[in-house]
Amino acid sequence: MSPARLEAFSDGVFAIAITLLVLDIHVPEARSGVSLAHQLGAQWPSYAAYLTSFLTIGIIWINHHAMIRRLRAIDHTIMTLNLLLLLTIGVLPFTTALVAAYVKQGHGQHLAAAIYSGSYLLMSIVFAATNRHILFAKVRLHRVELAERERRSIIARGVAGLAPYLLATGLAAVSAYAALAICGAVAVFYALPVASADSAAASGG
Repeated sequence: MSPARLEAFSDGVFAIAITLLVLDIHVPEARSGVSLAHQLGAQWPSYAAYLTSFLTIGIIWINHHAMIRRLRAIDHTIMTLNLLLLLTIGVLPFTTALVAAYVKQGHGQHLAAAIYSGSYLLMSIVFAATNRHILFAKVRLHRVELAERERRSIIARGVAGLAPYLLATGLAAVSAYAALAICGAVAVFYALPVASADSAAASGG
C-alpha cells in the first residue's frame, strides 16, 4: 500500500469523527418562560467538550499527515498501528457526547470524565507508539533520513502529553471539571507554535 492511499483512508476517518462532534450540540426547544439565552448557556458542557475534541482531533490530523509524509512506503505493521490509531479517533465523538451529558449530573460524572480522559490517553499512547515505530524501526522506509536528535525531539514532544492525560484520568474520580480542564489545556498546548515547524507537525500531541 502506498502512503497516499493510507493517508486518504485515514483522512476520511478524521473527517467523519470531527464532523460527528457537532451532532451533540442541539438546538434548544422553545419553552414558555425560559429564555433562549438561558437554554444556550445551559449547554456549556457540550460546547467545552466539542471545542476540546475538535482541537485535539485537528492537531492529531496535522501530526498524522507529517508522520505519513515521511514515508516512501508502508508495511503491514504500520498499517496495523494506523488502524489502531483510527480506532481511538473514531470513538471520540461518543466519549465527547458522554462527558457533555454527564459532567453536570450528580451521578456518573466521574466515570464519564474518566472515560473521556482515558480515550485521549489511549489515543496518545497509540500515536506515540506509531510515531516511534516509524521514526526508529522503519528508517529504511523514510523519504529523507532524519538525524537521531531530531527524531528523539519529535518523540519527546509527543510523549509529553501522556502524563497530563494520565493525571486527568485519575483526577476524574475526584473532579470531573478538573479532568475536562486538563484535557482542554493539553489541546491548547499542542496548538501553540514551537521553534521547529517540522518538529511540531510531526509530534504526537
